[in-house]
Amino acid sequence: MTTVLIVDDQPLQRFGFRMLLDSVPETQVVGEAAHGAEAVRMAAELRPDVVLMDVRMPGVDGIEATRRITAAGDRSRVLVLTTFDLDEYVHAALRAGASGFLLKDVRPEELLAGIRAVAAGDAVIAPAPTRRLLEEFAEHIPSHRRSGAEDPRLTSLTDREREILVAIGKGWTNGEIAGRFVLSESTVKTHVGRVLAKIGARDRVQAVIFAYDFGLTRPGAG
Repeated sequence: MTTVLIVDDQPLQRFGFRMLLDSVPETQVVGEAAHGAEAVRMAAELRPDVVLMDVRMPGVDGIEATRRITAAGDRSRVLVLTTFDLDEYVHAALRAGASGFLLKDVRPEELLAGIRAVAAGDAVIAPAPTRRLLEEFAEHIPSHRRSGAEDPRLTSLTDREREILVAIGKGWTNGEIAGRFVLSESTVKTHVGRVLAKIGARDRVQAVIFAYDFGLTRPGAG
């Protein structure tokens, strides 16, 4: 059973999400919040597996609420919902600690699959689609690139781990990484886990953003 907190300032939107989640046995809605501050409070009280987070809300918006929830270090993972005309928020949401994002016009089965993925500790959006989205919005996403020469997270990586991080940033799957570096997929998984731990990334989506920020890869790099 995956517990979900729904956060949206539109009552009809919350009702629609609840109807969908209540229609399947593997999810349970434990609460609804109409704004970010309420979401932060309820997440701390209810400790849901997944927080389904809207972006645009009065007062504390979804980005700041996500930052506060993830900074608390609780078990809850945040799945942010956005639309194409909110592209500047995608990068901000991931930097705030969201485990992924979906578009608001997502099909019901995709939303359910995304919630399951986040609850299992995975990123909602696979690396390749994430890369394509970054490419599409490259000119709109603010540049936060920093030098990694002295950053302990990067200097702690072995040469192989750095190669793996670059590959993750390019959106390669474990199978593609294994084929390129002539490794078994189990070895790749081990490397990926170590990379995520060393750079403090919650999942592969966060690693993509990290690689992008430090200029290890760039939109359009394959």
